[in-house]
Amino acid sequence: MSFQEQDVQIAVQEQPFDQNAVYHWLSESHSVGASVIFVGKVRDLNLGDEVSSLYLEHYPAMTAKALRDIVTEAKSRWDIQRVAVIHRIGLLHTGDEIVLVGVSSAHRGDAYSANEFIMDYLKTKAPFWKKEQTDKGARWIESRDSDKQAADKW
Repeated sequence: MSFQEQDVQIAVQEQPFDQNAVYHWLSESHSVGASVIFVGKVRDLNLGDEVSSLYLEHYPAMTAKALRDIVTEAKSRWDIQRVAVIHRIGLLHTGDEIVLVGVSSAHRGDAYSANEFIMDYLKTKAPFWKKEQTDKGARWIESRDSDKQAADKW
């Protein structure tokens, strides 16, 4: 699933993403004074257990709507120029990149805030289901209270 407009790129994909390509797209305009990119990775430890892999599923229609809504909300709150959201699905291993959120703006404050907002909302509002393979077996991961608290600040 992917969606692209002049100032928004959204993709949900199995393949790895190219951070440099996203950065160059975010920063094409000479009016951009700040580009902020967050990249999340699969950790080797979660809830005290060793993690070897993570499997991510989603329902494409729900995910597309949720991601568009999150980006639209960020654009309404901050003066941002471009936004990129790439989320991987399928089987990922420890150290693999899961998500990229990139925002460009004339000023760093808007870029930082919008990026953090998008990431906080992704963790709580986007319908991705995650199943970890740990040293104690497989388990589905639920949203954490700390993720909900981070989203509530907005």
